[in-house]
Amino acid sequence: MQYQTTLRDAIAFEGVGLHTGAPARVRVVPAPPGHGLRFRVDDAIEFPARADYVVDTVRCTVVGLGEHRVSTVEHLLSALLGSGVDNALIDVHGPEIPVEDGSAKVFADAIERVGLATLPEARLRWIPTEARVFRDNEKLLVVAPSSTFRVRMTIDYPAPVGAQYVETEITPAAYRADVAPNRTFGFLHELEALVKRGLAQGGTLENAVVFGPDGPLSPLRSPTEPARHKILDLVGDFALLGAFPQCEVIAIKSGHKLHCTAVRELLRSDGGEITAVSATS
Repeated sequence: MQYQTTLRDAIAFEGVGLHTGAPARVRVVPAPPGHGLRFRVDDAIEFPARADYVVDTVRCTVVGLGEHRVSTVEHLLSALLGSGVDNALIDVHGPEIPVEDGSAKVFADAIERVGLATLPEARLRWIPTEARVFRDNEKLLVVAPSSTFRVRMTIDYPAPVGAQYVETEITPAAYRADVAPNRTFGFLHELEALVKRGLAQGGTLENAVVFGPDGPLSPLRSPTEPARHKILDLVGDFALLGAFPQCEVIAIKSGHKLHCTAVRELLRSDGGEITAVSATS
């Protein structure tokens, strides 16, 4: 895709938030070229989907401006970026994006159903000029020049998840097949602590993979579903660059905090630039 895109029609979702458990509604509306991905919250305020508006990264990515916040934006942003949507208004009512089935599949399927409209302006891409390394203790993220958007993800959790490695190029077809269906996950022994911290209030076995001592409490969609969901999260967080990432990302045990820190630093540094790549480039 060399040109910018938007949705051919609006799509809407309604349910509960994974962490708040509160009713949540969102409508994603087509937008003109140059609009980018933007949030409108409770008809009160509007701001771009960019890393400067991230206000929390504990277990999910939270964006906001002033007193207005939206939690768990990463799955919907992941579906939009992974499906190749450059411009859309994300109209949110409630404190969180609906969890749906805990993956990005419902969002990606809805985008595929309505289809994309090609717009008469070149796609904006974020292109690194050099490799950058970001660390948070044992967590590592490397962002390097590339001709495509590619992610290499390594995770390492206690049994029964263990160590997993997955790599994929982020194209609409590969995203729908390899990334979007993979659900958020956690451990049974962590749930009580999460609930006490006000998290996972809307989590169920229908919208999350829960691992007990002997394995998952419901069937996995892929043997490497945890690592693939981590790619899903990373794609959503990298949508906060405000342009399509033309780079390779190597992630080792990374999470929302490291992703959003890296994106914020990349936007502020001279190690990359947002460029309108013409259709003939």
